[in-house]
Amino acid sequence: MILLPIVGRELRVAARRRSTYWTRALAGLAASVIFAGAVLFQAGVAPKEFGRNVFNIVAGMFLLSSLVAGVRYTADCLSEEKREGTLGLLFLTDLRGYDVVIGKLAATSLNCVYGLMAIFPVLAIPLLMGGVALEEFWRMTLVLANTIVFSLSAGIWVSTMSRHPRKAMAATLALVLLTHAGMPAIGAWQAHRFGSGAAAEAYLLPSVGYAFYLAFDAPFAAHPGQYLKSMSAIHGLSWMLLALASIFVRHSWQDKPDGVLRAGWRRRWQRWCYGTATSRSTYRARLLNINPCFWLGARQRLKPAVVWTFLGLAGCFWFWAALKWRRSWLDEATYMLTALFLHGMLKFWITSEACQRFGPDHRAGALELVLSTPMSVREILRGQMLALRRQFLWPLLLVAGIDVIFMAASMGHSSASERAGWIWFYLFMISTLLADSFTLCWTGMWVGLKSKRPNRATAATIARVLLLPWGIAAAVVISMAFTRLWRRMDGGPEFFLGLLFVAGLAVDTYFYLTSRRRLLTGLRSVATQRFLSGRALPRWTHAAKRPDHTRVPPPPLVRA
Repeated sequence: MILLPIVGRELRVAARRRSTYWTRALAGLAASVIFAGAVLFQAGVAPKEFGRNVFNIVAGMFLLSSLVAGVRYTADCLSEEKREGTLGLLFLTDLRGYDVVIGKLAATSLNCVYGLMAIFPVLAIPLLMGGVALEEFWRMTLVLANTIVFSLSAGIWVSTMSRHPRKAMAATLALVLLTHAGMPAIGAWQAHRFGSGAAAEAYLLPSVGYAFYLAFDAPFAAHPGQYLKSMSAIHGLSWMLLALASIFVRHSWQDKPDGVLRAGWRRRWQRWCYGTATSRSTYRARLLNINPCFWLGARQRLKPAVVWTFLGLAGCFWFWAALKWRRSWLDEATYMLTALFLHGMLKFWITSEACQRFGPDHRAGALELVLSTPMSVREILRGQMLALRRQFLWPLLLVAGIDVIFMAASMGHSSASERAGWIWFYLFMISTLLADSFTLCWTGMWVGLKSKRPNRATAATIARVLLLPWGIAAAVVISMAFTRLWRRMDGGPEFFLGLLFVAGLAVDTYFYLTSRRRLLTGLRSVATQRFLSGRALPRWTHAAKRPDHTRVPPPPLVRA
């Protein structure tokens, strides 16, 4: 028997995807852009200090991206197989659980490994400048690799026990945050409350943040042996999650009848989400008079309440911190970070909901049934936009009002010369929040319609609308720095903020017009198509042009 047969099959499939070739190029490009931006803004710093700062920035940013790799790549790999009914077919053969788990892990982690290898040369550039020792570089490399292994293992373990993609992604993110942020927080609280340093250290060992801190020379020398213990704990947790996934995967694909207790909770949850029979009938009649697709998208009445609950909990935490720390909490930095957090969460939430509008119906064939009714495409799109507006319009206006309050508070704490800067900053934040949210709705519906996987549709929409303006602004600033226009124009944060606003407005306009036109003209044709199994190699590769000599030609037709 061939050892790990699914690994070879999945690697051959992954080798023919375009993303396999583009991921390593984009990862290296992103690391180069970050390095060039650090060179631009720290040009007057001494070489040793500059090399240290660049190393810390690049390593910290890619540590965060490594932590969420499992959410992006492995959280939906096995749950997708369960939804499509193909996971149980694998166990009709003599395959074991670890064959399936390691095979899917190898296929999904290929892009992560390529991306990590692409950033290592950029991470090694500060070695030539001084300030970073060779041992530090290798320790940081091991920390990044160990972080990716843990994140992917957590994602594939959650995927064995889940069936819905959004629940799998949320559970993976919760597990990562609990392990690497929640446990250190518990250890810090316990050390502060009871003065038990040993217990706090046990909570810190499984955290990649602690391993990241110990990778530098000074903490590594001050705490000998702790680096290896932390790395061993993280790696041991990764193997434990893979072992649990191998055990659970053989039985998790089977459909089991709900017990009495579970069925009762399911009925209660459905009643909370949709209401009683009388309220559902009244609610359905009211929404159907407006738009039938509005009712289809807004049937679950609990969704707006979840958004308001999140904002309420965030507000309670913010006021609790303000009462606890008072003046140290009520400053401009806290206002700015709170606004950025609320904006980011709402934009991500809107993108996730918009990508779920047409994608699941397209895969299930329900979208074709909707298009067979007398409703026009414009009415269908209007109903979906009404459902999104019902869920997010008033929370967006509330966050915009909070931005105005933060702007007034920042102006009260600032001098006369700094007030204009805060006004422009918060006006930029409010305008981009509203423009990005509107564009994310239209772009998310189109990308979700075309995509086979909802998590990839969400990531692709965010990359188009939210990350592309930052890349354009960074490219313009770097090109100006190389041509010495930056010093002549005396560019600063105000210029970069204005450049980012112009780039964001241009990107929002382009993707809104493009997505709206494509939805109006191509919704019917795309709804009748089925997803292809995969993509061929890019045209510029020689393998795509190489003839297949192993294929046996069909026998000639013989007439009777």
